[in-house]
Amino acid sequence: MEQTPTRDVLDSLIENGLHEINREWSGLLLSGVSAGLDIGFGPLMMAVVLTLSQGGFGDLTTELLLASVYSVGFIFVILGRSELFTEHTTLAVIPVLDRQASVRQLTRLWGLVYVGNIVGGFLFTLLAVILMPGLGVVSPEAFEEIALKLVSHEIQWLFVAGIFAGWLMGLLAWLITAAQETTSRIFLIWIVTATIGILHLPHSIAGNVEVLFGLFVSPAISPLDYLMFLLLATLGNAFGGAIFVGALKYGHVVRGAN
Repeated sequence: MEQTPTRDVLDSLIENGLHEINREWSGLLLSGVSAGLDIGFGPLMMAVVLTLSQGGFGDLTTELLLASVYSVGFIFVILGRSELFTEHTTLAVIPVLDRQASVRQLTRLWGLVYVGNIVGGFLFTLLAVILMPGLGVVSPEAFEEIALKLVSHEIQWLFVAGIFAGWLMGLLAWLITAAQETTSRIFLIWIVTATIGILHLPHSIAGNVEVLFGLFVSPAISPLDYLMFLLLATLGNAFGGAIFVGALKYGHVVRGAN
C-alpha cells in the first residue's frame, strides 16, 4: 500500500528519533551544551532591542520586533542540528510510542540533552552579563525586565503556558520534518518561535537564559524564582510536546492507516 505524506513524516520522525536515542552519551551532552549556548542569542537580542528601543513591553512595534529576534537562537540551534530538549519532547517520544525504543532510552536522552542545554545556557548568560554591557548596546535593566516578564506570573500560569510552549515546539519538530527547503524551514522556525515570544510563553531552555539574566543582575529575581520557573516550564513543555503533538499525531496517523 502506498504511504501517505503524513505517514512519511511520521516515519522520518521515528528514524530521526531513533538516531538521536542511539547516539553516544558524550555526543548528546556536548550537542546539548552547544544548543544551550546558541539559543542564548535570542534572549540577548531581545535585551539589545529593549536597550536601544524607545518602546518596551506593551508597545506593539517593540513586541513584534522582540518576538522576531527571539527566533534567532532557535534558527541557530535547529538549522545547526544541535540537541534541544523541547524538540525531543516530541521527536524522541514517537519511537517509544511505536515500540522501537524504551522509556529508559527516552529518559537517558532527555536527561543528557536537558542537562547540556541548562549548562550551555548558564555559560552563555555568564558571558553575556559580564561582556555585553561594556559594549554599550545592552543594559542590566533590560536583562532584568526580560526576566521579570516570565517570573512575575502566578505559579499555575507557568505550567499551563509551558504546555502551550511545548505544544508549539512539538508542532515545529513535526513541520520541520515535512519541510524540504532551508528557506521554508527558517520561515517555520520564525513563525512558531515568534508566536511563543509574542505570547511570552515559558520555554524552559530559552527561558533558562532569560531568567538567569535577571538572577545575575537584579535583586528582584531570587534563586527560588529561577528554580520554580525552570521546574514548571520544563514540566509544561514536556507535557505539551509529548501529549498534544507526539501522542495525538502518532495516534491519528497510525489509526488512519488501518
